[in-house]
Amino acid sequence: MEKGINSYILRKFCIEPKDIRSYSPLTLAYIGDSVYDLIIRSMVVGEGNARVNELNRRASEIVKAHAQSEMVGRLMSHLTEEELSVYKRGRNAKSATVAKNATVGDYRRATGLEALIGYLYLQDQTERIMELVTMGLSGMGKGEKHEVRGADD
Repeated sequence: MEKGINSYILRKFCIEPKDIRSYSPLTLAYIGDSVYDLIIRSMVVGEGNARVNELNRRASEIVKAHAQSEMVGRLMSHLTEEELSVYKRGRNAKSATVAKNATVGDYRRATGLEALIGYLYLQDQTERIMELVTMGLSGMGKGEKHEVRGADD
């Protein structure tokens, strides 16, 4: 199996990988939020040069808690048992903060999605992350034109 960017980073900084099953769901969501944000920013920038405030506006529409919550609804039937368990741990985690302009339900579902993405990222399952993000975005009018290709493409 080809290693992902997480393994590369850990290797470069001489950090021994940890058992991610011991990580709290909020730790998983912490890294998952950044991974998801990077995917969306990469898509937005890849669509062409634009003013930064326009890039930020486009990305913000996709990364906000409400949009992530909607994605979760489209993904639930596609998750494995293990993925569903990680998602639920993230969704049920007690966070000290709630995103502004988001309902508690949307925020918790978004946290669950971010925990799942973080979990998959730490396992170097980049292809699975991209598969899920593409499925989730397809219902938003995004993702249909963004085909995910295999690692050897």
